[in-house]
Amino acid sequence: MTSQILFEQLQMPSQAQEQPLVTQRTMNEPILDHIQTPTQLRQLSEQELPQLAIELRQFFLETISRTGGHLASNLGVVELTIALHYIYNTPEDRLIWDVGHQSYFHKILTGRRTEMASIRQCGGIAGFPKRDESPYDAFGVGHSSTSISAALGMALANKQLGLKRKAVAIIGDGALTAGMAFEALNHAGELDANLLVILNDNNMSISPNVGGLSQYLAKVLSSPFYASVREGSKQLLKRMPTMRELAKRTEEHMKGMIIPGTLFEELGFNYIGPIDGHDLPILLKTLKNMKALEGPQFLHIITKKGKGFPSAENDPCNYHGVTPFNPKTGEMLAKSATAPSYTQIFSNWLCDMAAEDERLIGITPAMCDGSGLVKFSKQYPERYFDVGIAEQHSVTLAAGMACEGLKPVVAIYSSFLQRAYDQLIHDVALQNLPVLFAIDRAGLVGADGPTHTGSFDLSFLRCIPNMLIMAPADENECRQMLTTGFKHKGPSAVRYPRGAGIGVTVEKNLTTIPIAKAHCRRHGEKVAILVFGTLLKPALEAAEQLNASVVNMRFIKPLDVDMIIKMATTHQLLVTIEENVIMGGAGSAVNECLHAHTDVLTPILHLGLPDSFVEHGDTATLLAQCGLNTNGIVAAISQKMEQLK
Repeated sequence: MTSQILFEQLQMPSQAQEQPLVTQRTMNEPILDHIQTPTQLRQLSEQELPQLAIELRQFFLETISRTGGHLASNLGVVELTIALHYIYNTPEDRLIWDVGHQSYFHKILTGRRTEMASIRQCGGIAGFPKRDESPYDAFGVGHSSTSISAALGMALANKQLGLKRKAVAIIGDGALTAGMAFEALNHAGELDANLLVILNDNNMSISPNVGGLSQYLAKVLSSPFYASVREGSKQLLKRMPTMRELAKRTEEHMKGMIIPGTLFEELGFNYIGPIDGHDLPILLKTLKNMKALEGPQFLHIITKKGKGFPSAENDPCNYHGVTPFNPKTGEMLAKSATAPSYTQIFSNWLCDMAAEDERLIGITPAMCDGSGLVKFSKQYPERYFDVGIAEQHSVTLAAGMACEGLKPVVAIYSSFLQRAYDQLIHDVALQNLPVLFAIDRAGLVGADGPTHTGSFDLSFLRCIPNMLIMAPADENECRQMLTTGFKHKGPSAVRYPRGAGIGVTVEKNLTTIPIAKAHCRRHGEKVAILVFGTLLKPALEAAEQLNASVVNMRFIKPLDVDMIIKMATTHQLLVTIEENVIMGGAGSAVNECLHAHTDVLTPILHLGLPDSFVEHGDTATLLAQCGLNTNGIVAAISQKMEQLK
């Protein structure tokens, strides 16, 4: 019964409604207007595909210039996306896009072209592949380096179930820096699974190898004739071990002279490439050949980020994720002046503290720009370490440095810190090492959606012994907490949200605040609101309507026990507010505190993120949906007070 259910679940994507063949079009009509699904794409001639690539880029630039989104990485995979859907029988064959920053053209070609105007917006399609959005999205992604493991799992499932479908993982050179990717490669090479890994290498210019000889070799080495001769020779040479070893070494030597595939060959893959990832004829021919091959295959393609849009080609970093822009000039549309972001506050603090303490080291797992380390990396290059997409390594690297007397600061997104949880516990907290975690993107992150939302860090951090955990209410407090954590003699964390602050004056000096000391910001009656973090502003606005007391708690661990007991004994209702899931969060810590230190049975209302994944959209709208804006706070407290009458 279980096997039958599993089989039916795996079959589900193949039941996508088939579209009719490409309708007749006039000479001047765009090809893209007649393509809704890969079934229709596969009716085109190969000669029509380059024109389709041009039209796709034009449509994409017009759309993303209005909505914003991931730009440069997507422009680099137009030809690859066309070729994959043209050669493979999707959705029956599985395409697994690593991270998903390169999946927009996949969405356009799989029935979602008309929905692209809604991408990353409330109620619109997601910016990443999502299984419940389309049967063509074989695996939901958001964090990098998962594609090979997932594709291998699917390939092994296909083998178990006796299915002939193919599994293809498309991974970037940046994502290949993660240990998880190499764990999957190491495992896949031992197995006889029909898996194709495509390395989309866009971190270098097209090398001399990607020329006539390399292209010719790619076609030869991926051809059925070469594969059959190669396998037949192996069988023959089994009876002559010395000759077999000589032939193997000769083949490796010849390939190693021309192509950088030795590592992947040693891992058990049949390596092909590198080839030009923008050359549709060579892509089509190579993929067609490799589709017929058995066992683990590895195709190395060279692409250019931002291909076809000069602004993105020249500056792929700043055009990785964009706000609305002018599609003709590439100029970002002007924004109204706002307060500095919390990321900018951290960036400035890091440089100021580095000037004061030469022991400070800045570490990031491939998020130099996003985490605000660009200025620091230029001012203190010898004290800056970008470890690539290797969150686990970044934390243990910091631990090793701390053991020798340095003061590491790990700048990391909340959702990325999840990937280094064992290292956080075992390598840092257990040894009580002075590592400061500057946790960006805590709470809701808006358009990036649930894969990047920092909903859980208070819950998973506060149960770890030795941790000092802080959540600032504003920009100035963020700077003070960073200083406090840096000067603390054990592990510490400061969590702050994405986006701009509220516009308070930020002091230039590097001052600390007393640990475990909350600050009462408003004295009222009956209701006491305990706020953890940047939701203090709407809480104060709500308190004005309710005549409630408001406390900026500041510390999640350790708590200000005296303040909590005081509020519980002088008010009829305690309310906790946090931009973290309620389950196991700061509100739970208040419950535990009261249970441990007093017999007072003051009713408590917990407000925070729900026990569900919050979808993508405008952050202010999402907070309102979660009841964490001023009106939502007033409504929840008013309802609770009515119940207590």
